[in-house]
Amino acid sequence: MQTVKKNGRITKTNGQIVQLNSEAELLIPANVETPLRDGAFDQSDEDKMAIIEESFATILHTLGLDLNDDSIRDTPRRVAKMYVKEIFHGLHPDEQPGISVFDNAYQYNKMLVEKNITVMSACEHHLMPIIGKAHVAYISSGKVIGLSKLNRIVNYYSRRPQVQERLTKQILCALQDALETEDVIVMIEAKHLCVSFRGIQDESSTTVTTEYAGAFDEIEKRREFMEFVKGNFSGTF
Repeated sequence: MQTVKKNGRITKTNGQIVQLNSEAELLIPANVETPLRDGAFDQSDEDKMAIIEESFATILHTLGLDLNDDSIRDTPRRVAKMYVKEIFHGLHPDEQPGISVFDNAYQYNKMLVEKNITVMSACEHHLMPIIGKAHVAYISSGKVIGLSKLNRIVNYYSRRPQVQERLTKQILCALQDALETEDVIVMIEAKHLCVSFRGIQDESSTTVTTEYAGAFDEIEKRREFMEFVKGNFSGTF
C-alpha cells in the first residue's frame, strides 16, 4: 500500500524521519470513504456557516421558537459555527493531521497498543452524538508513529457524520497506510445517542466494532490485544 497520493511527497531528515507534507493524503479505499458530493469544498467556511445559520433559523422558527428571545437569537449562528469549525471539521482534508513516522531503530517488533482513545462523533442518520473509546494496535514493519498521532487520526475521522463501522475501517486504513504495514487492529466501543435518547431509548447498550488485518488475522494475536485492552496481562509475556 502506498504511503501518499501522487500529489504528496515523502521527505527524510537524516534518514530517520518520514514526514508527510501538507499536500499528502492518507489513502482510504473508495468504498470506505465518507460520501462527499462533487465540489464539497468549493465554498469557504464563512459561506457555509452563513447558509447553515439561515437554514437553522428556519428550522427553529418552524418548530415555533421565538428567534427574538435573547437566549435563542444567536443559536443559529452558534450551531453553524459548531458544525463547520468543531464537530464536523474532520470533513475538510485541510484538517488532516500531519503524520510523522520514524525508523524503528530499536527494532521493537511486538505489538504497540494505544487504548482508551476518546471517540466523539455523530451518527450520520440523525446527527446525534456517538461517544466512546477506541483501542488500536500495530506491529512495526520498520516504522513507528508518534503516540499522539494515533489519537489525532482517531479524532480526525471521528469529527464528521459517521457510522461506526466505517469509522473503524477508516482508522485502520489510515494507520496501515502511514505505517506501511498490514498488521493493525482497531476496536471501538461507543454509545449512540440516537439509540439512547430517541427511538428505542435504550440507555444501557453500547456498540462494539473491530477491524483487523495481517498478523491480527491470527486469533492468538487478537486474544493478546484483548488482554491488553482489558488490562489483563497474565499469560501475555
